[in-house]
Amino acid sequence: MKKIKILSIAILAVFAVVLHNACNDRNPKNIQNTKLGIASDGPADTMKPKPHVLGDATSGKEVFRFETFGNEGFWFNAMRWQQGVVDSKFTPKQMLEIGLQIDTEAEGIEAGLRQKLEAEFKTDLSPQQAPLLNDVNTTIALLNANAFIGVVAKDSNGDKKLSILEGDRVGVSCAICHTITDKSFFNMASGGSAGKRIDGPAPLTFNMGRFLALANNSRAYYPNMQQIFVGVSIGRAARGMRPTSTEKDVDEYLSNPKFYPVGTFDETSDGNGNSVKNVPLFRQDLVAPYGSSGEFELYHDISNSSYTTNLDLTTLATPEGLEFLKGLGGPAGEQIHKEYKEILKETGVKGYPYVKAKMQGKPGELNTIVGRRVDDKKLNDMTAYVFALQAPAAPKVNEEMAMRGRELFKTNCTSCHNVDQSKPVPVTLVDLKTLWPGYTPVVVGLRGNKKLSKILNSPGDFDDKMVIVDASAHEAPRGNALPVLLDLARTTLFLHDASVKSLDELLDPKRGKNSPHPFYFDDKKQRADMIEFLRGLDTNSEKAKADKKVAKN
Repeated sequence: MKKIKILSIAILAVFAVVLHNACNDRNPKNIQNTKLGIASDGPADTMKPKPHVLGDATSGKEVFRFETFGNEGFWFNAMRWQQGVVDSKFTPKQMLEIGLQIDTEAEGIEAGLRQKLEAEFKTDLSPQQAPLLNDVNTTIALLNANAFIGVVAKDSNGDKKLSILEGDRVGVSCAICHTITDKSFFNMASGGSAGKRIDGPAPLTFNMGRFLALANNSRAYYPNMQQIFVGVSIGRAARGMRPTSTEKDVDEYLSNPKFYPVGTFDETSDGNGNSVKNVPLFRQDLVAPYGSSGEFELYHDISNSSYTTNLDLTTLATPEGLEFLKGLGGPAGEQIHKEYKEILKETGVKGYPYVKAKMQGKPGELNTIVGRRVDDKKLNDMTAYVFALQAPAAPKVNEEMAMRGRELFKTNCTSCHNVDQSKPVPVTLVDLKTLWPGYTPVVVGLRGNKKLSKILNSPGDFDDKMVIVDASAHEAPRGNALPVLLDLARTTLFLHDASVKSLDELLDPKRGKNSPHPFYFDDKKQRADMIEFLRGLDTNSEKAKADKKVAKN
């Protein structure tokens, strides 16, 4: 349980500044509760997602996989990630251990190396049996080949070849948190895999905190770590980081899965330790609004936000970054900006920001949160690609159990969720009190803008994401956007804070009536039927059932 002191000043309020242009009505009044015993196919939600401008999906695939918009400057000059990999002699085996995925079909891998790696993957991976997988030189070769998914080498020196030891730099693309492989070469338990890439599913064994800690200057990721404001620190750790925290301090914080859980990523620059579960990016046309609090109506806006802040945090050290941080955070936002600039100066980071973007709009506006916008054509192309990405087909399940589970679902779960997963989820937010009966928030600070809600927090970690990122700017309740129920047979993390590890645990009343999402089945047989139904869901499952019924008649 976290101990929280009540403050009379703004503690922190940063990322919610993007909310003020979001839609004006995502109140649960649009969700009608399923009456006990009355079956329903889903909630009565009359709102429709905002239409998107879609580009070319073929080009969007390349954007999704390999576009960095110049953030390799941040990862090289500020974070010094590739320098850390080389200096620590980090091997491909260790890369797999932290959950990175290896694309064995990457064009840059020499045929001879591919064959040798395939043979080594069949061994016990010891240095004696797998010398290449235990050699940093192989890591370098795979980085040059763009074989580590989402870790993208760029021809920074313009010599038309890739060599990170000869002036080329490594950046990060969206794929790092939203692509897996088919495991056809290798799969490491609780780690990464090697094989043909599959875009869309989230790599739930990826240890982003450990990935960040590889950098020689991981302090450069300070705005997205848990911090301390007037003696108060909100997050999973007992104490947050300070500008005086050493590289060792930061690396220990990032590498501790209790503070930065495996399978999560902290994408909000708010001084909270609030990393959330990596979400899939297939069929994004079904899941608007975007963001854990539904703050983005359009997919290309959340993409722009990612590239202009999370993947190049030095934008927050600019005047526009200060305006963004101060906009809702007041003194706390100014503190983040001031302390971050101190860290960058102390660690010799110059020439920032690095992201290639146009100066556009006003800081805090939904589509230009730090007054910058990357190439709109590429954003629209990527949107078309992730909208078209199909969800994985569900595994074969016990049909009789799944049909019983379907009936249970229709009478217990459809106040929020659709039975047919090919339908868009309701755009409505579910308020925290409905989602979490044990939600007992206390006021921990005030925002500068009086129309916004007070800064609230509760014991535990579930609402950390919404201490700042709430929906008050568009007059909706503090709550969560709804997920699409796909790829559940593979999923090992549930709820946005990754606190639940299986469907059985999610539906088991042992979690307690005051826990988040307390919708349970006491009867073990019913719980098993429900799990079988959920495991069998995909975008074709309801159509297949209907076709089968027609065929029988």
